[in-house]
Amino acid sequence: MMDTQSTDVILHAFDWPYRLIAERAVRIARCGYRAVLVSPPMKSAMSEQGTLWWQRYQPQDYRVIENQLGDTHEFRRMVATLAEQDIWVYIDVVFNHMANESKQRLDLQYPSHEVLAQYQQDEHYYQEMRLFGDLSQPLFHEEDFVDAFGIRDWNDPWEVQNGRITGGPHDQGLPTLVANPHVVQQQQQYVQVMKSLGVKGFRIDAAKHMTLEHLKQVWTEELTHDVHIFGEIITDGGASHEEYQIFLQPYLQETHLAAYDFPLFQTIYNAMSPQGDLTSLVNPYWFGQALSPERAITFSITHDIPNNDIFRGQVMEEWAEALAYSYILGRDGGVPLVYSDLDSSGMTNQMGFPRWENAWQAEAMSARIDFHNRLHGLPMQMLVSEKDCLVFSRGDRGLVVLNKSGSPKVLSLHWPCPMQDMLSGRFFLCQSDMLTIEVPGHDSYMLLPYSTPSETG
Repeated sequence: MMDTQSTDVILHAFDWPYRLIAERAVRIARCGYRAVLVSPPMKSAMSEQGTLWWQRYQPQDYRVIENQLGDTHEFRRMVATLAEQDIWVYIDVVFNHMANESKQRLDLQYPSHEVLAQYQQDEHYYQEMRLFGDLSQPLFHEEDFVDAFGIRDWNDPWEVQNGRITGGPHDQGLPTLVANPHVVQQQQQYVQVMKSLGVKGFRIDAAKHMTLEHLKQVWTEELTHDVHIFGEIITDGGASHEEYQIFLQPYLQETHLAAYDFPLFQTIYNAMSPQGDLTSLVNPYWFGQALSPERAITFSITHDIPNNDIFRGQVMEEWAEALAYSYILGRDGGVPLVYSDLDSSGMTNQMGFPRWENAWQAEAMSARIDFHNRLHGLPMQMLVSEKDCLVFSRGDRGLVVLNKSGSPKVLSLHWPCPMQDMLSGRFFLCQSDMLTIEVPGHDSYMLLPYSTPSETG
């Protein structure tokens, strides 16, 4: 496995076309990102009118990249362009299921007879697009799928990991793959090809729905060497919650893979609520409310939260999300992920613009990432822990201040030097080893030392 301590901040360029990511490579690097996570580079449904984001998560074939975001050539160019900026590429992989095409056909051949015919009709083009395998033959057949039934009990691990994800009783759902030798071999071939193209990280979509045996068969020690892999296992809390015990705990115990830190997210979300308490963020790992630092992907929002009705209630207010980012980029531990989309959710910010379209490159976000990159690995010590206020240091170089209350807060801290807030640019003087700062309500500071004119002479 790749040393996750060196991966730094990941930009989740959710549903960005590969060509757009390449065009923005220099800007992404200047903002301080070390990696970019892109939507599944596989073959999926396309239309001249465009397709919805979730169709990227319904693969038709692994052996070709051809979807609404680009093709194999554009993906290769994107990887090469990002590499010029020393930025790694992470990709979404969808290994639990294939596309729900029940409205067009009843068989379970992937890709369909129609797609295979297209491969033959434009053989030269598709051979150029080919990643591996024989495009004259199907990737999967009927025997590569679990018997069809929709998930009803979402707390039954056997049902969740063998049933189909459906949109309701009248939806046939996503055909679930079985972990037979052929399926595992095709999935491993895909990962090997992606690694050969320069991919450095993999996000396992719907990992909660895959059996542990399937995960362990695909993600062997040899295959995971020198790459960073994390699974999506959505839970509603940490160690004391049923979903954690049923799904996330076995995954952590029986694999060596990393995971989205949903326990920490839920802790942050609760702490930022009107009745919440910031003291729960002092060291949530001690209480089973966060993953171990070396396996955690930390975040303030993921693509599922604003884009799925069932999770939209977990979208924080803008000021709370900003404080959450200051916390996860200011703290020690975990690999932070910053979310961005092209307005797939339709949600707007206070200015009336798409909420996450440009948040990734906002000055404040770049400042948070700069703070994180400068102080990465330095120890963290709590200085103030109150219900509405949290202050912690990073070694003897940095301070992070969170004020959840709606009113300004004045703090006096034992600190040996003047400081400057990287988010606002404000300066704070130090007298007799006491640093006094005033933090506006619903705001945060990320402070670094600066030299006064008298000290620089």
